[in-house]
Amino acid sequence: MELKKRVIERLQKCTAEGEQYLRLPELQKASVLIPLFFRGGDLHVLMTVRSIELKHNAGEVCFPGGKSDRNDTDEIHTALREAEEEIGLPPDGVEVVCRFTPILNQRGLLVTPVVGFISESFSARPNPAEVSDVFSVPVEFFLKDANHTAYPVANISGMTHSFIYTDPVTDKIHQIWGLTASLSILMAVLVFDRKPEFEVGFDVENAIVKFRMELEHRISKL
Repeated sequence: MELKKRVIERLQKCTAEGEQYLRLPELQKASVLIPLFFRGGDLHVLMTVRSIELKHNAGEVCFPGGKSDRNDTDEIHTALREAEEEIGLPPDGVEVVCRFTPILNQRGLLVTPVVGFISESFSARPNPAEVSDVFSVPVEFFLKDANHTAYPVANISGMTHSFIYTDPVTDKIHQIWGLTASLSILMAVLVFDRKPEFEVGFDVENAIVKFRMELEHRISKL
């Protein structure tokens, strides 16, 4: 598919080169998988809702993922393993495209986003201990001002983005905010190569640079 090929080419231009960040021993590492697929000619991204029983970020929308395991070979292995554990996505059902620059989250985890394509026919099997729901959102949604807000949050640099999305399949309403929203905006900017209808606080033509600079700044404060 020509459209898929174009998306992959754009994303691979932004593959992270800072592998040295992943070898910092004092930082605990984690990965998330950003699963993409086409439906009706539109690019969608798969998201999950965390179980309300979890200790951290209970009930929040996020991408499949979690902390690295000592048996993981790299950050891609972590993302694929976690996706299989959480939603039953087999590793060989993911066409890994790239990974973005790691992000140091508020809990001190060095999180590496891994981007991959999955089949439109994939049917999630959520692990109820970790995931309460699975849904998808058109990637272009994250470029539109409708249903978007941004506001300051204590101890977080820049504005925190938030989207309210109503799933047309189930009519469920989801809030997508924080790191998940920021990664979704970044994804949309890179894929569609255009500026969102709202201010994002970084140069759209060099979007990935902002995340690298932010990581370097936060690491320098450790």
